Amino acid sequence: MAEMVRGVRPGGLVAAYVWDYAGGMGFLRRFWEAAVKVEPSAAALDEGRRFPLCRPEALHTVWADAGLVDVSTVPIEVPTVFADFDDLWKPFLAGQGPAPGYVATLAPADRDRLRDVFSAAVPRRPDGSIALTARAWAVSGRRPVRAEVSQALSQQ
Repeated sequence: MAEMVRGVRPGGLVAAYVWDYAGGMGFLRRFWEAAVKVEPSAAALDEGRRFPLCRPEALHTVWADAGLVDVSTVPIEVPTVFADFDDLWKPFLAGQGPAPGYVATLAPADRDRLRDVFSAAVPRRPDGSIALTARAWAVSGRRPVRAEVSQALSQQ
């Protein structure tokens, strides 16, 4: 964060986005809930617990503590529509990332049980497709110009 702030000119914008693993990633939320039903120790791997920075309040604090002003966090909602459960499930078999990495560690019978519990947890449309939402948090702040810094210090 300090390097991003250092690299932007006074008055310049520092911005980023992160996925909302705790509550806004519909397919991951349902996956980890299913994983915990199958094996309670899976809770320790849930990105929602592991990445507390991925929440608007935490992002706002990091940006403000870095000395940025006009800090804003806004949600970005992205529809995630899967043709059917296989379309949703197959990426979890690739072994890339925390959730697929977890699936890769499971014995075949446990993987099948997780698949079944996960499948039961997702809503389906009449055509069998699954429509969920993925949310990210965009955060931005502006590096103050010298007059703003002086003004902020005089108000303290």
